Amino acid sequence: MKRSKRYQEAVKQIDKNKIYQLTEAIELIKKTATTKFDSSVEVHVHLGIDTKKADQQIRLAVKLPHPTGQKQRIVVFCNEANQKKALAAGADQVGGEELIKEIKQTQKTNFDIALATPDMMRLLGQIAKILGTKGLMPNPKNETITTDVVKTLTDLRSGKIAFRSDEHGNIHQIIGKVSFDSKKLLENYQALIEIIRRSKPEGSKGVFIKGITLTTTMGPGIRIS
Repeated sequence: MKRSKRYQEAVKQIDKNKIYQLTEAIELIKKTATTKFDSSVEVHVHLGIDTKKADQQIRLAVKLPHPTGQKQRIVVFCNEANQKKALAAGADQVGGEELIKEIKQTQKTNFDIALATPDMMRLLGQIAKILGTKGLMPNPKNETITTDVVKTLTDLRSGKIAFRSDEHGNIHQIIGKVSFDSKKLLENYQALIEIIRRSKPEGSKGVFIKGITLTTTMGPGIRIS
């Protein structure tokens, strides 16, 4: 893959053989961002889990100290009584049985997070495969099934994130923007890693967090301790 001159110059500033301390890595990540726009700062965590075992899949939610700066499209599956409240609280799309039928027919999901009230879960079974393959199926482990859509939406808009491990046992999560104060990035990172540490499945043996890399949108990765 051919890389831009800006990327190549950024790579020269990073010692590939070095594992950086967090504070040093955050300062370096700001210097090596390669885009002209305000890049996202991403954390990539490689976990020691067996991805073939359901009880070792990681699904989590955490309220970060600071919003990530990422605008996420949120859909809420709920009854009519909750739909107006959800829209007022910041939902991008709301709906019930009709919306589920539409998704079933079109196979399209124009959202990043799906929330649902418990009474809608039976109906969501119709599109569970569509949502599940994209990591969008509401789940109690990452708190996307809720009886209080207003509170959940408010939390999501103010820094709460939901994430899960992928098929290779990795977690990929945005923690902020390059323009953020270093302290905010540090605090968001620490909150994320702390909840991941506490989530080690009982069946996972040996080292749980095998490696962590900090990077920016289209930028080089920096390994951190």
